Parts: sequence; structure tokens; C-alpha cells
Amino acid sequence: MSIGVSIVVVSFNARADLERCLESLHAAPPHASHEIVVVDNRSTDGSAESARRFPGVHVIQQETNTGFARANNAGIRASTGTALLLLNSDTIVPPGAIDRLMAALDAEPDVAIVGPRLIDGSGRAELSFGRMIGPLNEWRQKRAARCANVESLTRQRRYPDWVSGACLLVRRSDAEAVGLLDERYFMYAEDVDFCAAVRARGRRVLFTPDVEIVHQRGRSAAAAPAETRVAYRRSQIAFYEKHHPFWAPILKLYLKVRRQI
Repeated sequence: MSIGVSIVVVSFNARADLERCLESLHAAPPHASHEIVVVDNRSTDGSAESARRFPGVHVIQQETNTGFARANNAGIRASTGTALLLLNSDTIVPPGAIDRLMAALDAEPDVAIVGPRLIDGSGRAELSFGRMIGPLNEWRQKRAARCANVESLTRQRRYPDWVSGACLLVRRSDAEAVGLLDERYFMYAEDVDFCAAVRARGRRVLFTPDVEIVHQRGRSAAAAPAETRVAYRRSQIAFYEKHHPFWAPILKLYLKVRRQI
């Protein structure tokens, strides 16, 4: 019997968040047949041991912190579901949310990826979709994320260039067709790059406000802020080298002047 959805959760030194995430999945599991794969990036806080206490959870413990993209790929390769749900460890999944995401994906054969509305613990919305990363679009995204109408922006169903990898549902066939996530990205931009690869095959990305997931963002990043900043800049440079080679040297010079690399 084939599995409907494989839920892949990557975690790094976020044991309390991981436990809350797994508790939410076990308290109200999806009706679709499913499996849960936790990929632990060599945490030192007992995350892997804690995850093993949850019935039916398959834990993959990496020998080193391999980064978000590579860890997700390890989880995908170890799973068998026809759909893949990439889920951050700092998320809480309400009852019925995964089934509604699956229904949204099934309803549109030309859609390969679906992302939900992400909210924090207080119910405030996160701008979890956008246009392809580029010099002007990065500025637009940051400006939109700071403005007061994020609430209304995230109430509209749309087909953006990308949705956040914090909670991203994708058909396995589409993920495998593009070679999974690009492992040159240690942390950040891998979701935008992945969506771009999928769209390049003529497939679409859907953002649906009809499904909400709680995202207590930045917990793992907060544990190592300096390393996180470095990882973000490295991913940004890698993205520009791949997608905007003309702008890459300018970005490097800008970051060097600002002493950010």
C-alpha cells in the first residue's frame, strides 16, 4: 500500500519545538496515509532521542550539521510518500491542516507545490511567499513584510514564484524531476531555488490562505545568530551566482564593504 504523504521534519538544537511539532502531528494526525521522518542535524540537546519516543517516527541522525537542504533530501530519500511535506521543527500543525493542503494539491493537476498561511503564536501573519529573488524584488519583499497590510496580503489565494520551506507540500514526482533541493544552500534561499526549478518545468506554485500553520520562526537560528548570518549571506551569494551572475560580483563587493562577509 502506497503512502499518501511523507512528513519530513529537519531539526537542529530545537528539542522543545520539535516535541511540540510532533505532539501536534500525533494529537490530530492527517486522515491521509502518512509517515513522519525526523532528520536531526547532529543536535546536542537530545532532540533525536526525544523524537524516537514518539510512536512510528523514523529518526535519521546526521553525523554533522549538514544544513537544511541536504537534511531534507536525506529525509525525502528515506521516505516513500507520493507527496512530501517539508515541515520546520518550529511549527505546530492544527487538526485537518495537512488534509486540506493535500486537497488543494489534488484539486489542481498543474500545481506542484502548495504553501499555507503561516502565523505566529499570537496569530500574526508571516509573509511566506513572494516573487523570485532579485535585487529589486528583495527590497520589495522586505518592504512588504514590514508594512501593515501583511494580514490582507496573506488572505488572498495566489500563484507566487515561491512559498516558504517552513511548510511546503510538493508532489514527489516534481521534487525528483528537479533533483530535490540544491545542496549548495546550507540555510536560506533553498526554498526559492526549489520553487524556481519546479516552475521552470512549466509547473505552478500555489499559496492558499485556507490552511494555517503556526510558525514560531527563528528558534534554531536564535541559538547561533552569528553562524546564521554567515549562512544567510553565503546562500544569498550562491543564489545570485546561479540565477543572477551579472549581479553576483556587485553583491559580493557590497557585502565586503559592509563587512558582512
